Amino acid sequence: MAEYANNSKAGFDYEILETLEAGLVLKGFEVKSIKSGKASIKGAYVKILNGVPQLIGATISPYQPGNTPEYDPQATRTLLLSKKQIDTLLGLSQSPGLTLVPLKLYDKRGRVKLLIGIAKGKKKYDKRESLKKKYIARSKQRGIED
Repeated sequence: MAEYANNSKAGFDYEILETLEAGLVLKGFEVKSIKSGKASIKGAYVKILNGVPQLIGATISPYQPGNTPEYDPQATRTLLLSKKQIDTLLGLSQSPGLTLVPLKLYDKRGRVKLLIGIAKGKKKYDKRESLKKKYIARSKQRGIED
């Protein structure tokens, strides 16, 4: 399983409660671009508009810029989910304090998939606590190696 784009900031800013895998509606050159590493999901989010899940704010640069003159790298892209999954996401996203965050773009049997996290935003003190834990773990690791 090859990983093409990762939203590393999501784990710091949000507490991930549950994850879900979704397919993406992409053009051929967008798939080539993603597989060559020209995609970013930092700052992107998932929203359900008129019963259709959408990926908003993700950037997929053109594979060959000269061949795609009318291409928008930050276009809204449709996600492929079952009706049951869409209903679940719709219910969870409407509950207060929860949001849908894209976590990573990866390859599964030749298809590009998006891992969506159902997340709750962390407070500033939670972020400080996670930094503190990371620092302690790193110090222990260095102590063992020295």
